[in-house]
Amino acid sequence: MNILLVEDEPKVASFITRGLEAEHYTVDVAADGEAGLTRALAGGHDLVILDVMLPRRDGLAVVRELRARGRAVPVLLLTARATLSDKVAGLDLGADDYLTKPFAFAELLARVRALLRRGTAATPALAVADLHLDPATHEVRRGGQRIDLTPREYALLEFFLRNPGRVLSRAVIAQHVWGVDFDTFTNVIDVYVNYLRRKIDAGFEPKLLHTVRGAGYVLKATEP
Repeated sequence: MNILLVEDEPKVASFITRGLEAEHYTVDVAADGEAGLTRALAGGHDLVILDVMLPRRDGLAVVRELRARGRAVPVLLLTARATLSDKVAGLDLGADDYLTKPFAFAELLARVRALLRRGTAATPALAVADLHLDPATHEVRRGGQRIDLTPREYALLEFFLRNPGRVLSRAVIAQHVWGVDFDTFTNVIDVYVNYLRRKIDAGFEPKLLHTVRGAGYVLKATEP
């Protein structure tokens, strides 16, 4: 799962990022409202964690713009404002949940899981051949054998499993997994695909992750 965190306090952003990555989420960080809105509108995120008090554009304005443009990505607001009217204002603008600072990380994690479950309840497991990924538990198995992945590898595999049999270009992968428009000549994506291939294909048959020369990559049980 790919999460966008929009938070201008470096210590808070670092604390949340480290905690979420320890739970195998991929986290992209923006430090102000304008940057956060740009990243959120680009798509590729399953959840936005959004501070209300931000430079350049506040969090409520970001939520308003996202909903006005038809973006349905779940939004969790973080704020030091604890009054009922503030919470109602955020929820009325289209936020899905509201957490008041300071908070325990366990509570933040519970809110994150609850919001993400709304989008994964209908498809609790993703699979191609004997490769299985459970979005609720983040568990990955091939042939019954558990496979440990880094957060970025997990996000990459999940994107492939949500698009089985579809040839994915490097540009599409960059946008949806990294949340940015990478230079198409960079080898970062190739490196991570190779990391993933070693974990899900080495020692298993059939091979699932294939290179399509000049086009990108595809996850399928037969050669493309």
